[in-house]
Amino acid sequence: MLDGAILLWFLLTGASLAFVIWDSITNGVTSWVQRLAWILVTAYTGPVGAFFYVLGCRRPFPGGHDQYTNVPWKQGLNSEMHCLAGDATGIIIAASIVPVFGLSNGWDITIEYLAGFVSGLLIFQALMMLDMYQGNYLLAVRKTLFAETVSMNCVMTGMIPTMVILAHLWEGSTNPLEPSFWFRMSLASIVGGVLAFPINYWLVANHLKHGCMTLPGADGPAPHMGHRSPEAKMSKGPMEMRSLPFAETMFWVVGTYCLLFAALWLTSLWVPIRFN
Repeated sequence: MLDGAILLWFLLTGASLAFVIWDSITNGVTSWVQRLAWILVTAYTGPVGAFFYVLGCRRPFPGGHDQYTNVPWKQGLNSEMHCLAGDATGIIIAASIVPVFGLSNGWDITIEYLAGFVSGLLIFQALMMLDMYQGNYLLAVRKTLFAETVSMNCVMTGMIPTMVILAHLWEGSTNPLEPSFWFRMSLASIVGGVLAFPINYWLVANHLKHGCMTLPGADGPAPHMGHRSPEAKMSKGPMEMRSLPFAETMFWVVGTYCLLFAALWLTSLWVPIRFN
């Protein structure tokens, strides 16, 4: 029965991915980074990703993208896609490699966290949005470090228990050559995305992270709607985002790490996490 469910999931994922790629090419009015994020998230989460793409990002008709995405939860959802795409990419790549070394699951988790953090921050946040910070990579890293850290911790709070517990229940699901591995990672990505949404919503609502941006000139104001883009126009200059005071910044960073460690502790009650 599980094999049938996995096969159905892969078929739905293939169809969902084909649709999002096609729509991103023919109907996309956001940056290539935003489109790539949705494509990758759909590859990892299948029809769930495609559903939220249609609901939260897809242009419904020419001239209507700004109006359609000018809702706080949609801005938060699109913001999360950058983080989830980068983090999940790093985590999945690491998870497909670590079994070769035969390490204990504690070291596996550590390596996967670091890989997700590097991929999310240094590539999907700083590198892919370099133009927004005048080509200054170190500035881009500094400006996105806080948002990536708290968001990544929430993603891993969802992914770690799912990955570890399902690996314990499904023999062979740690082998990237087995379909169950990819099904397990899909489920982990979905759970991580769900748990990371509230913090991304909060980040966007407090102007600590950008949401969904329509490319200037790619999709004009919707006729008779009197609507203007919710985001400042994209430019070659640094993005104007707020910064929290140091004490408040540390409160959120430490708080999300506490949440992550609590998830690890609860997971260890079901499946022991070892470093030997």
